Amino acid sequence: MRVSVFATVSLVLAMACGPGKGADAPETANLTEKNVTPGDGVDLQVGCTPSGPELCFNAVDDNCNGVIDEGCGITTGVLQFTVAWGDSPADVDLIVTDPNGERVDETSRASKGGLHLDKDCPGENGCHGQNIENIFMEGLDVPRGKYTVEVRLVDAKSASLPVKVRVSARVGNHTFGTTVNLSPPSGPSASAAGSPSPGERGASSSRRSFSFEL
Repeated sequence: MRVSVFATVSLVLAMACGPGKGADAPETANLTEKNVTPGDGVDLQVGCTPSGPELCFNAVDDNCNGVIDEGCGITTGVLQFTVAWGDSPADVDLIVTDPNGERVDETSRASKGGLHLDKDCPGENGCHGQNIENIFMEGLDVPRGKYTVEVRLVDAKSASLPVKVRVSARVGNHTFGTTVNLSPPSGPSASAAGSPSPGERGASSSRRSFSFEL
């Protein structure tokens, strides 16, 4: 994907619970997230309600077993970060920065610490007409420290606005979920790659992020 114009994002971050009744979580490292910090305008909520069998390509832990989009051809790990936006023609990027400052995205698909970009849709085989990006941790030797997760609208193309996006993160057998609405920003700050300007913070911003520590 291209890294260009960022997005206006309204974000609600939900921290989901661990394994739900009747669901077996896979082997995990002994990981517990701490200091979960939302960016400007992000409202944290806690809860996980199993909604039935796992659905594919929605970036949701539907059965609350601590895995995102399991059985859908998406690689998981003790850390997993997934963004999905249905069949919209919009171009969305997921970027994860690890404790060593290494960024993983479509331009740099792996970090020395073990993060790997598994899916970068549309445009790759196995997308099945869906839009999804997935970054996972390979192995159980997970670098400790701060992780930052960002979501950006690169190009709205002909999509209806706002573009509705789901972003989720797995830490051990816990999942964090975000509901995101993205629209192209306007004004002179629209092309800036830095932090949102004071006028963009809150319900309207060029990008959103959250972080946590291990």
